[in-house]
Amino acid sequence: MKLKKTYSFSLLSSVYLTISLVLIGALIYFLFPEDNKLLRLIIFFPTVFIVVFLIIQYRTEQFIYDRLKKIYDEVSVLNEDELTRVSATTDIDSLSNSVKNYVQGKRIEIKNLTDRDSFRKDFLGNVSHELKTPLFTVQGYILTLIEGAINDKLIRDKYLSRANKGVERLVAIVKDLDMIAKLETEGLKMNYEVFNIIDLIQNVFDLFEMKAKKRNISLQFDKLYDYPIFVKADKERIEQVLINLIVNSIKYGKTNGVTTVGLESYTEDQFILKVIDNGEGIKQEHIPRLFERFYRVDQSRSREQGGSGLGLSIVKHIVEAHNETMLINSVFKEGSEFSFTLKKAK
Repeated sequence: MKLKKTYSFSLLSSVYLTISLVLIGALIYFLFPEDNKLLRLIIFFPTVFIVVFLIIQYRTEQFIYDRLKKIYDEVSVLNEDELTRVSATTDIDSLSNSVKNYVQGKRIEIKNLTDRDSFRKDFLGNVSHELKTPLFTVQGYILTLIEGAINDKLIRDKYLSRANKGVERLVAIVKDLDMIAKLETEGLKMNYEVFNIIDLIQNVFDLFEMKAKKRNISLQFDKLYDYPIFVKADKERIEQVLINLIVNSIKYGKTNGVTTVGLESYTEDQFILKVIDNGEGIKQEHIPRLFERFYRVDQSRSREQGGSGLGLSIVKHIVEAHNETMLINSVFKEGSEFSFTLKKAK
């Protein structure tokens, strides 16, 4: 007849205890003289207490460990190597906390995997959508030309120009995706150098002066910088950050508005560079997702403005690749302030 686990545990423990007590009694009986009964009792009781404690502790730990090991063996998610006899103690609170911590860790792990899977699906959907629009545009113009419109010089030139714009947008998306992939896999190394950040900002202003004038937007510094300010960073990448932020301020700024760039000391070792506009601003619910790939606050307007939809995501990656901080402060209908820290040159 098969005994219950608890009966088997009690029976075997009783056998161990009985044998141990008999052996202790026999040893004390033969080792100490019969006329010294007090000495026998003094030695017997502490010895029995210690032996009984050790046997009960060992048996209880073994019992709990065997039960937990069986659970770990049957549940494929649990790692048997993480279970040790040390953790299987009679301290139920400690054991319970250990299990809770383990379960919590697994929950976080599962949540992260779920979030990644959701992000992957969203990302693939966004990439497909972003590529599909210019591809269909290019295809439509080319098919129209093939069907006979190529013989009309005016139509041919106009359609080829529009098809070229679609191709340029495709190239921009692919380039930006390639850059993000390199940044995320640490394939793009930062080339640190010391340079004058004021000159770099002015160069970007000059580069987009005509684009800003089309919308009557002024590009300006927050104050007059009489002396150069030197920082240590990857000059080419920081220029790309400035380009993306200033282009965004032009795209979403108000007509006859202003884009202001300023630099001030942030910490003992850092400056903070701010790009401020008085444009549309951003609602607070959009800010947490603003740096996600292809995330657009206003889908229709963003499509009209063009771009790959990856600009702010690239900005964040480049700033973080420098081990610096990206900040944003925006009030809807009043404007936005994008800022990031830069290491001071020593």
